[in-house]
Amino acid sequence: MAHCEFCRIAQGTAPAAVAFASARVVAFADRRPIRPGHVQVIPRCHVESFDDLDEDLAAEIILLGQRIARAQKRIYGVRRVGFVFTGNDVPHAHAHLIPLHAADDVTSARYSDPGVPWAGAEDRRETARQLRAALNGLS
Repeated sequence: MAHCEFCRIAQGTAPAAVAFASARVVAFADRRPIRPGHVQVIPRCHVESFDDLDEDLAAEIILLGQRIARAQKRIYGVRRVGFVFTGNDVPHAHAHLIPLHAADDVTSARYSDPGVPWAGAEDRRETARQLRAALNGLS
């Protein structure tokens, strides 16, 4: 039984414009692209969050992402391609590869409220301190 829409795409039972498929991953054109050429890469197995992917599968997705990015640069004439792992719209780990035509295509600046100040230096230091402490206890 398919867990979600992306599981059905991975199994070939839901429509998708597939650009690449292997035994463990599938890459397909995003249905609501941020920019032309926006592609998603998913694992065939259901994994809800990117941090739950086993290391080999995560590496396979990243390596495929690099190959796709090189192709996107040639096809779309861009200098950079954004690579973002998510899993919130569909609870299935997925990477977005987006040809970057504008500097804010995949940044918080595009979506930030201009009236809200950026994090100050002390806020950034506190964020880093909390992460260092948390990372010390993780493998």
